[in-house]
Amino acid sequence: MMSTEFADPLRTLYLDWVARMQADPEMSVQIMRDMQEGRHTVATEPKGVSYESVDIDGLSAVWSIPADADPTTVVLYFHGGGFVTGSAHSHRKMAGHLAREIGSRVLLVDYRRAPEHAYPAQVDDGVTAFRWLIDQGFAPNRIVSAGDSAGGTLALALVVSLRTRGLPTPGAVVTFSPGLDWDGEWMVNEENDILASKAIIVAMGSLAFGDRNTKDPLCNPTYADLVGFPPVYLSAGGHENLLGGIRKFVEAADAAGVEVTLDVAPSRQHVHTFAVGNDPEADRTITESAAWARERLG
Repeated sequence: MMSTEFADPLRTLYLDWVARMQADPEMSVQIMRDMQEGRHTVATEPKGVSYESVDIDGLSAVWSIPADADPTTVVLYFHGGGFVTGSAHSHRKMAGHLAREIGSRVLLVDYRRAPEHAYPAQVDDGVTAFRWLIDQGFAPNRIVSAGDSAGGTLALALVVSLRTRGLPTPGAVVTFSPGLDWDGEWMVNEENDILASKAIIVAMGSLAFGDRNTKDPLCNPTYADLVGFPPVYLSAGGHENLLGGIRKFVEAADAAGVEVTLDVAPSRQHVHTFAVGNDPEADRTITESAAWARERLG
């Protein structure tokens, strides 16, 4: 159980966000984006990591580059934010910590966001970035597809899309609190989850997907044919609503013979890894997920 003495910085941040949204029920998308850029404030600056902007055929991205990075492996990372908010900037520190622990570069993609760009434009951008990495000389099985929240959805949906196109797939998938319940059917922590309430999750999905069926495998990879999927690591907070949907994916993956690992951080909130450097459970999850990924990449 979480110590009562632990002052969870992420919980404090989420309480502030919710208070601001409740005070402004008609909050615009732009104001919400500006507010949620503050995710990075709950993490420490990763040591020994540098950053470099890159243009991928018009798609902006940021490299997180740890010292002595393995030149043969790479992580393609999708930021969260309900496909609507979040950016390479808001997720830079978390990506940097992950890069340092894995010992590989992390490519953090600023994919097109909804509602300006309807789903699955975000998945298409992921395919563009994945193919670009191959053109840079990375073997597909030495690439990790990773992401948090809606970015976790994208990390899995990338595999679905690549298989549909007859393209090679990444060697492993790492997700932190992936969005796998856009209808709110399997939620389990409505009373404990500060940010990701059923109403918020359904609203964000509706904004991104429009009239698209939320059970489309690109929207929710739980409904995909998972046979032959690469190994998948899923992390979740013990107090988050999306844990129910994440467990459903684990069940489906296990039934399909996929190597799947679920890590639940007791009493933590949605994407508790945002607080890496300031929360021992976030540190543990980043470290263990990185070790898991290194093993799958050989």
